[in-house]
Amino acid sequence: MVVSEAIATRRSVRGFRSDPVDPAVLHGIVTKAARAATGGNLQPWHVDVMTGAPLDTLKAKIAAKLWRGESETPAYDIYPKALVAPYRDRRFAVGEAMYREIGIPREDKAARRLWFARNFQFFGAPAALFCSVDRAMGPPQWADLGMYLQNVMLLAVEAGLATCAQECWAMYPDTVGEAIALPAERMLFCGMAIGVEDTTEPANRLRSARAPEEEWLTIHP
Repeated sequence: MVVSEAIATRRSVRGFRSDPVDPAVLHGIVTKAARAATGGNLQPWHVDVMTGAPLDTLKAKIAAKLWRGESETPAYDIYPKALVAPYRDRRFAVGEAMYREIGIPREDKAARRLWFARNFQFFGAPAALFCSVDRAMGPPQWADLGMYLQNVMLLAVEAGLATCAQECWAMYPDTVGEAIALPAERMLFCGMAIGVEDTTEPANRLRSARAPEEEWLTIHP
C-alpha cells in the first residue's frame, strides 16, 4: 500500500467487529507512529493502550455516568465557543449526513443522544488508545500530537484496521484519568477506537466531503 492510498482510504469508522486486535500489530502501529514530525524533537505525546477487561471496565463506568446524567469539566474546548462559517457549516453538514445514513431524523433528539453515547463505547472497537500531553506544552506541541495520531491512523489502514479519533473523551478527563493513572501534570487530549470495521454498520457508509481547493488553497507562482 502506498501512502496516497492510505490517506484516501482512512476515515472515521463508527462501527467495529468484536474481533480482537493482535497485540503485536497494535504495538507495532503505536511505536512506528512515533517517527512523526515533532518540533525540537520534543515528542510530546504519551499514549495509553487499552484492551480487554480494563477497557470494558472503563466503558461501563462511563455508561453509568451517562445514564445518571453526570458530567465532568472537559480538559479543553473541543470546538471554539463561537464557531463561524464556513467551519460551523462543515460541522453541521457532516453531522446531518451521518444521521441520514443511520436514519435518525433531526426531531428525534432521544435517538440522537443514544447514538452519541456510542462514542463512549468506542463504537464496539476491541482496542483503544488515549493520547495525553504535558500541561506545560503549548499549541505547537499539540500540533505534534495530531501528526503522531495521523501516523497511527495511516499505519492502521496499512494493517487492515479501522480507526476513529475521538476528542469527545476529553469530556470525561477524571474518569479516564483514573483508569489510565494519568498524572496531574498531563492533560488528556483524545481517545481513538481501533479494530476491524463492521461493514454492515450503516454509519460506515458515510464518506465526509472535503471543501473544494479554491476555498483553502492559494498558490503563489
